[in-house]
Amino acid sequence: MSVSFVPVPVGSDFPLENLPYAVFSTKSNPTHRLCVAIGEHVLDLKAVSHLFAPALQAALQADTLNLLMSLGHEAWDEVRTQTQKLLLKGSEVELNVDLRSLALVPQAEISLHLPAHIGDYTDFYSSIHHATNVGIMFRGADNALMPNWRHLPVGYHGRASSVVVSGTPIRRPLGQTLPEGAEKPVFGACKLLDFELEMAFFIGGPGNQLGEPIKVDDAWKNVFGFSLMNDWSARDIQKWEYVPLGPFTAKNLGTTISPWVVTTAALKPFLLDNFPQDPEVLPYLKQTLPFNFDINLEVSLKPANDNETLISKSNFKHLYWTPLQQIAHHTVTGCNLRPGDLMASGTISGETPDSYGSLLELCWRGTKTVELQGGKTRKFLQDYDEVIIRGHCEKNGLRIGFGTCAGQVLPAHPVDQ
Repeated sequence: MSVSFVPVPVGSDFPLENLPYAVFSTKSNPTHRLCVAIGEHVLDLKAVSHLFAPALQAALQADTLNLLMSLGHEAWDEVRTQTQKLLLKGSEVELNVDLRSLALVPQAEISLHLPAHIGDYTDFYSSIHHATNVGIMFRGADNALMPNWRHLPVGYHGRASSVVVSGTPIRRPLGQTLPEGAEKPVFGACKLLDFELEMAFFIGGPGNQLGEPIKVDDAWKNVFGFSLMNDWSARDIQKWEYVPLGPFTAKNLGTTISPWVVTTAALKPFLLDNFPQDPEVLPYLKQTLPFNFDINLEVSLKPANDNETLISKSNFKHLYWTPLQQIAHHTVTGCNLRPGDLMASGTISGETPDSYGSLLELCWRGTKTVELQGGKTRKFLQDYDEVIIRGHCEKNGLRIGFGTCAGQVLPAHPVDQ
């Protein structure tokens, strides 16, 4: 077993087998640069870029991951292999005191930023349990899933400009709502603000040309890595506005992602069979490769000046549609994807109430309460609540983590009378 010269505490999200990417800066050097996490430190990839092949150096010296993403899976494997070598005992980084001091930075001293320039963002609706729950609430059990749901990965184009990194506060939105029993809408602050437990992946590779679909069994070449996501949702605004074209301002208020991008290579030990699909999908969506992962997910809610409470435990494996099918369907029209594009799973809910991935489900459309520590309860989010999402894989003593995806709700702006 390979051992890093950098200490990795027991239970760390970031062992040598993980090495998730991020973009960071420090007070002493505010320049944005790439890093990988190892234990409680990061390795500054710009500082060690000269130890990589010349064809890789420009990507490692960049201020976002986009150029590295564009190089493709063979380059990603080469960077990963060399990075692991540089972190082993006896490596050049360990033996060169000056280089080690420059390149190895404690995480306590860094600021983390969005890992890529996100050109486009697509949000899917791929959890059958979540889709069924929402359908039961609004249409009844006999009509829970829409006729198309089992035949294609339902999705919509989101707003890339409001994707923010973990730790960024989210302002409670203003908007139009239609109160119960009212005939006309009113304008004011959202009253039914919710989180959505999701995972997202970044598109990599050179991308496809406009007019050229990506085949489902080739789509893995376009998955650079995964992050945690909270796709904040204004339920009351959404209910009024979504007919006939779907979500708009109810979803563009903010989408939070974790700063760490865990590569597909790091997740390979946790591969699972794909979720069983019935009826059989059309040929362009028939996937022969397994691309499902055993990723444990959890959501905690922390009121202002109080302790956090774990309110949901779910798993990535509950997704009916895989990322490869999402890519195949997204591009079947010839839509071109670009490195750094972001695609999200949709809310990830399991079969049991403790695994539901939103307050809408946990409180079952406001008919129940979610119990918090200290006797507090919630149906939807209140001002200054913080939502914290965590994720990790664990098997045979190996733990691969995603860090945290957190955001606090700020009060809405005052409404001009």
